[in-house]
Amino acid sequence: MAVEAQAGKTDTRARLVEAARGLFLKQGYAATGIAQILKEADARSGSLYYFFPTKEDLLLAVLEQYKELLWPLVIQPVFDRVSDPMERIFGVLDGYRRMLLMTECAQGCPIGNLALEVAESHPAARTLIAENFDGWKQAIEQCLDDLDGRLPADVDRKSLASFVLTVMEGGIMQARAYRDSAPFEQGVAQLRDYFDRILDDGSNWSKG
Repeated sequence: MAVEAQAGKTDTRARLVEAARGLFLKQGYAATGIAQILKEADARSGSLYYFFPTKEDLLLAVLEQYKELLWPLVIQPVFDRVSDPMERIFGVLDGYRRMLLMTECAQGCPIGNLALEVAESHPAARTLIAENFDGWKQAIEQCLDDLDGRLPADVDRKSLASFVLTVMEGGIMQARAYRDSAPFEQGVAQLRDYFDRILDDGSNWSKG
């Protein structure tokens, strides 16, 4: 019985986090009420406050979950089907393009959305937002490391990974503003052109 009770508590907590995650993504943190989360999770208020004494505690749990989901949901599926390191980068970016098309450019990056909304008002959340971005950049940097020999020796891979993130987040923000995926697609096209140029330079450098 004790095992069943513990399993029930774990399931309730997971439902609350998943409900909050979906609602924060759809309508933002501030616009999401506790009553909405409880209804979506099919949970009682006592359960919510047992696990999450404050709404911010729930926000932090959502951000921790995003960190856990980055590889299995965003990165690994691309890595499984694409072997070329550079194409893996653009495969990850294409996932965001497809999300924009599927939502008619109404849904942004969940971490980017929360960064804009709560980074100043919730310092603990800001730390986890930064950690989420760090995880994303590390995945891109891994691709750049796997391009070893194809990149010029003086390329700062950490900075380049950060630049890829900047293109992604900035493109999504503009796509949402214009309700048009073109700004995102144009940014990615410029990024590919840049990669093509430095990869060519790397090829020439290695021969020289």
